[in-house]
Amino acid sequence: MTRRETYDAVVAGAGPAGAVAALVLARAGQRVAIVDEPPVPAAGAHKVGESLPSAATPLLRDLGLWPDAVAAPHLRSTGTYLSWGSAALHERGPVQDPYGAGWQLDRLHFDALLRETARAAGAEALRGRVLDAVDEGAGLRLLVRSEGGTRELRCAWVVDATGRRAAVARRRAARRRQDRLVAAHVLVPRHGLGAGGQSDREARTVVEAVPGGWWYTTLTPAGRIVAHLTDPDLADPRLRTPEGFLDAALHTRHIGARLTAADLTGAPTPRWSAAHGMRLAPYDGPGWIAAGDAALAFDPLSSQGILTALHSGARAGLAAALCLAGAPPRPVLAAYTDFLDGVAAAYARHHAQAYATETRWPHLPFWQRRGAGRPHPAGRPITSEGRLAGRR
Repeated sequence: MTRRETYDAVVAGAGPAGAVAALVLARAGQRVAIVDEPPVPAAGAHKVGESLPSAATPLLRDLGLWPDAVAAPHLRSTGTYLSWGSAALHERGPVQDPYGAGWQLDRLHFDALLRETARAAGAEALRGRVLDAVDEGAGLRLLVRSEGGTRELRCAWVVDATGRRAAVARRRAARRRQDRLVAAHVLVPRHGLGAGGQSDREARTVVEAVPGGWWYTTLTPAGRIVAHLTDPDLADPRLRTPEGFLDAALHTRHIGARLTAADLTGAPTPRWSAAHGMRLAPYDGPGWIAAGDAALAFDPLSSQGILTALHSGARAGLAAALCLAGAPPRPVLAAYTDFLDGVAAAYARHHAQAYATETRWPHLPFWQRRGAGRPHPAGRPITSEGRLAGRR
């Protein structure tokens, strides 16, 4: 059975970008639905992308989310230790950030708070998965899979905040993938004591480059996240098992040292996530606009993913609200494009500079592919299924 419903705007995806877009639209007086499949709470459940720089503070204040969005249980970040370019650790502390210390988030808690704030502002939360969108001249018809069958949502504007899946935008724009980076990650429980009776309280993030990629670990309210970043064809098959993953982590110089205070008993099977940079072109079109990772996704080394999701979500929601209120779409969308183009250009510069500083393994595939000292290629178009165009 198909149910048909009509809204001024529909936001597909309820991560930070989608929730903030829905919040802005609802506060502008638009009838808005936010469609997503919220994660089911489970033991060991977590979501990577946990670093929020303190530069988010002004935006959180403007949105009325301060200080609740970063209150307990989230942890204040006390800086980062980097083993990058040399075997030694170099500290980068919050004193180097003009806004001070950032936060290590419990992403499930953070995302839930943003969704609830949007709902309280008037956004209607619908459980489901946006499958596709059909242009109907005066708007879009979204096909949504839900427990009760298929829903058809009609709207004048849709915000695509479905992450790298880009459920709406993928048939309307090209996606350019930076590389093939993936992350294998686990959440190590924070409770209990580690080896030697030590308690795991080290709140600094540790990043360590290795011949086949890099590792990072950070403490969050849910536990210690440990992740390895590499390319799929370079990944050791042993990383797919709890024992193999932890053995590889413990054999690093600095990541392994942080794990001696963690409770490693019963560690879960590693999860794998896409971690490559990606850019949509264009970011918007008639009746639709992309935000968050659907528009612009980053290599996790940047630690800018959540910050950009919040900013792009707020701006996408505002752009859609202005167009719904009768503003000419062309200048509104041009301003949004200019903003994201500026973010993308800064990211590309910093990404190239960061990888260029690691010079210990210039002839090994992972580092050679990232062209140390050379500008990174713009990327190649990918198909709607996520494969590189021209490959099979």
